[in-house]
Amino acid sequence: MIESALYLIPVPLGETPIDQVLPTYNHDIIVGISHFIVENLRSARRFLKKVEPSIDIDQLTFCELNQHTDRKHIDSYLEPLLKQKSPIGIISEAGCPAVADPGADVVAIAQRKGLKVIPLVGPSSMIMSVMASGLNGQSFAFNGYLPIDDSQRTARIKQLESRAWNESQTQLFIETPYRNVKMMQTLLAVLRPQTRICVASDITCSDEQIKTRTVADWKQLLRGQSEEQMQRHIPRVPTIFLIGQ
Repeated sequence: MIESALYLIPVPLGETPIDQVLPTYNHDIIVGISHFIVENLRSARRFLKKVEPSIDIDQLTFCELNQHTDRKHIDSYLEPLLKQKSPIGIISEAGCPAVADPGADVVAIAQRKGLKVIPLVGPSSMIMSVMASGLNGQSFAFNGYLPIDDSQRTARIKQLESRAWNESQTQLFIETPYRNVKMMQTLLAVLRPQTRICVASDITCSDEQIKTRTVADWKQLLRGQSEEQMQRHIPRVPTIFLIGQ
């Protein structure tokens, strides 16, 4: 028997083998849970089968929590823990639940109700990108997606750069993978030459690459390259962009 709590269960990033990024302890917790809150039902079921092939998926209960979920029903997802003291696990699409993830809504409710919340160890692309970037790891902020409108995006990038320099705070953000090159082109056009940009792609996966250069150095590296050629350095895969001093 495991402790009655809401467990935040990380999953690998991409197709990374589970034993490379998750401790054995996570397996022992997962097999003791029969109620799960998941971002995507199909990928969650696949993940659980990889963790323990003998798991009887049909005996488990799943509640989906994503952008389509009516937030009025989220409270009911915690009823097994509230009424039967049955442990519940939250599984995100990738990485750590509740970090840039809808699972945060459930965690907030659990905290308000005084329920125990236990985060398990696993990969976080944001933390790992900061670790490998060489930028300030004492103060950093994740900003999600930047505006799509060109003028708004430019203004936001300048705002983040100002914060990076004035507060010595590393700024993190993401983009839809097929727009990664466009994002980089915008950064190079807007940021000052001395600002450093880190591009952290496919973290923990076989094609992982994490590169930090000044804007001036990135411009020299990418000068004259077509968008297709730029993809060697700015690939169309999940990527964290970081800027700092």
